[in-house]
This record gives sequence, structure tokens and C-alpha cells, in this order.
Amino acid sequence: MDNQNILGTESIGKLLFKMATPAILAQLVNMLYNIVDRMFIGKIPEIGTLALTGVGVTFPIIILISAFASLIGMGGSPRAAISMGANNYDDAEEILGNCFVTLIGISVCLTAFFWVFHEPLLLQFGASEDTLKYGKEYIQIYILGTIFVQVALGLNPFISCQGFSKVSMQTVLIGAVLNIIFDFVFIKIFNMGVKGAAYATVISQAVSAIWVIRFLMFSKVTKLKIKKKYFKVKMSVLLPVLALGVSPFIMQATESILNISFNSSLKKYGGDMAVGTMTILATLMQCVNLPCMGLAQGAQPIISYNYGAGNKERMQKTFRYLLTFSLIFTFLVWVLIMIKPEILIIMFAKPGDPIVEYASWAIKIFLFGIFIMGAQYACQQTFVALGKAKESLFLAILRKIILLIPLIYILPLFLQDKVFAIFVAEPIADILAALTTLTLFTITSRKLYKEMDNQKLKENDKN
Repeated sequence: MDNQNILGTESIGKLLFKMATPAILAQLVNMLYNIVDRMFIGKIPEIGTLALTGVGVTFPIIILISAFASLIGMGGSPRAAISMGANNYDDAEEILGNCFVTLIGISVCLTAFFWVFHEPLLLQFGASEDTLKYGKEYIQIYILGTIFVQVALGLNPFISCQGFSKVSMQTVLIGAVLNIIFDFVFIKIFNMGVKGAAYATVISQAVSAIWVIRFLMFSKVTKLKIKKKYFKVKMSVLLPVLALGVSPFIMQATESILNISFNSSLKKYGGDMAVGTMTILATLMQCVNLPCMGLAQGAQPIISYNYGAGNKERMQKTFRYLLTFSLIFTFLVWVLIMIKPEILIIMFAKPGDPIVEYASWAIKIFLFGIFIMGAQYACQQTFVALGKAKESLFLAILRKIILLIPLIYILPLFLQDKVFAIFVAEPIADILAALTTLTLFTITSRKLYKEMDNQKLKENDKN
């Protein structure tokens, strides 16, 4: 039985475990990918805290580059999965081919833009005279590897959407392991500092990109292949991809704007210590996001495929599993943060460093609302899996643009402790957004399931 039949027939619990475990492991490895540079940089003798802060102000650029990969990958792969569920494999391969060419074009544009404007952007993002040089050293090298980031992150979803979650995990695993090795070699042995961390990241992403292309072009098991005949971009193919991908794009792109808002405000009221703390907190927020995203990525092919096949019961059961496990995970993380926050902070700073005490205080405030965010992740990603672009887009805008960013600037006007006011904006926005998302998802899903029931009745009447 091939992977597509399994998506439509195998026990949901067993299938979700099979699909989600490699995806979660991939995201955990990806988490290491994202934080290992900061762990090494933060512990560089004498300059560690300044270097970490300098690299922290490059996050908006890094996040934005990744966001464009999600625009295409997360917009195209659910479309491809829905087409496969309807047994339209030619359409699915055309989506893949168009997405591949688009990713290459985006890479060229992003590389040119950020190479020209990276220094003034870093200054706007919260870099000081002391931290700017470290940010420049890192981002100049990272920008040159943009094409590898686009290909690796943008095409890997087309592997997982076919049911090859283990191969998708290997894509991330290869890059992460290499990144850790090269970080140790370049920083610890060759004393290359921040530049060494950047080179480690770019080389690792390049290997991951080669791995993905090799699989989608030459593997005998893949159902979808990158084919030259589909390289001509068609708006009829690309526009639906962009419409669906705009939600995960905005989720990440607004993270860039959000990072800028946090850093600029914290620099004003708390200086380099507060900005450095935000670097740690943003990284730890990623550590929560990525496993939840991995679980959602394991569930998405099942939901998308069965939506295309009209199987409501399997869709509902998959979502219930996704929601339950997501909430359990975020609640357990919340408990750890409230009880022993310093365990997480010392990954990025030496014990006894002043930033450890400062960040241990800040994380309890910043991540106080994380216990309910499992619902936000589950519902948001299910909207994407169902091709519900408008709903997913609204929710992406709601939490960060409508709620969080205004709160970052409004709350310090009313609270005496300005830094506290900035950090507390996060949990307020998280809780309000999660409750809104749950409400909207309940209303939308009931309407969708009713439409599917009516469609099945019509088909039965015809037969």
C-alpha cells in the first residue's frame, strides 16, 4: 500500500504518530539548528553578551528570508496534497515545478536587496555602536546563502505532504548536525567568532538544499518530481499557492516586524541588556513553536488528503488528536517556565552572568500565556491544511499586527515599569488571540462539515 492510500485508510492514531514523530523530531533538530549558533556565540569569552545581542538584531532579516520560503512551500504543498487526494498527480507536479522556479527568483531578489540595505536595517532593528559590527559580520555571510535557505525550507514540505515524513526529517537532521559540527570547528577550534557561526549555517543549509533537490528529482519512491516541463510559471497555478501561503508568510514576516518593535522599544527603555534578553526569549519562543509546528506538519497531509477525498470523520479525528497533544505540550512548557526558568536561560549565557537573572525574571512574564497557545497553533495550521486562506490570514494578522505590536507601544504609556510593560504585551496578545482562534475555528468547521455532508448526500442521490 503506497503512502497516499495510507493517508486515507490507516488508523488515525497510528498514522499521526508515524507522520508526526519524524516531523516533530525534524523541528526539534531544526530548533537546534536555530539556537546552536546563539549558544556558541553567547559563551564566547569576553564578548559573548554583546555578540549575542548583535546577532539578535539580525533576526528580522533571517525571519523574513524564511518567511518567503514558507510563502511558497506552505502555500504549495497543501495544494499539492489536495490534488493528490483527488488523484490529480499532474496538477500536483505542476504546482511543484512552479514553486521551484519561484523560489529561485525570490532568492535572487532577496539577496540583492538585503546586501545593499543590511547596515541601515540593522540600525533600525536596534543595533548599537557596540553591537553593530557583530550583526554585520553574521548577516553579510548569511545573505549570500539565501538561495539555500529558500530551496531547503521551501521544497521540504513537498516531501512531507506525500507522506515521506522521515525523509523530510532527514533534510533538517543533516543540516542541523553539520551546523553543530561546523560551529564547534569554526568557533571553538579556529576562533572565527560570529563569522564562524554564519559560515556553519550557510554550509549546512547548502547541503540540505542539495538533499531536497536530489530527492524530488531523482528518487524512485517520490510521487511528485521536479520536471522541466512545469518550469514555466502560470498565474493560474501560482496565485492559489500565494493566496494560501500568505498566511504562514505573514505569521513569519510579522515575527520580523514584531522583533523590530520589541528590540527598538527595549533598547529605548532597557539598553543592550534588555535587547540581549529579548534575543534569548525570542529563541525560546521558537523552541515552543517548532515542536507544535512539527506536530501540525504531521497532521496536515492527513487532513488535506482526506479533505480532498471527502472523508469528514478522518479529518475530525486527526484535528482532535492535534489539538489535544498541542495543548498538553504548551502547558508542560508553561509549568517548567514558571517553576525553573533559569534552566532554559543558562543555555545561552554563563552561570553568574547578570543576564541570567534578568532573563529569568523576564521569561515568566513574556511566556505566561504559552499554556493556551497549543490551541492557536492547532487551529491555525488546520485552516492552512483545509485551504482556508482568508481565515488563516486573519488569524495571522490578529495576534501580532492587531494586538501585540500596538500593545508594545501603548502599555509603556500607562505602566511605570516600561520594560515590564513591553514584556507583558506578549501574554495578553497570546491569550486573546488563542480564544478568538478557537471561536472562529468552531464556527468555520461546523459550516464546512455541514457542506461536506450535503455534498455526500448529493453524490449518493446521483448513484
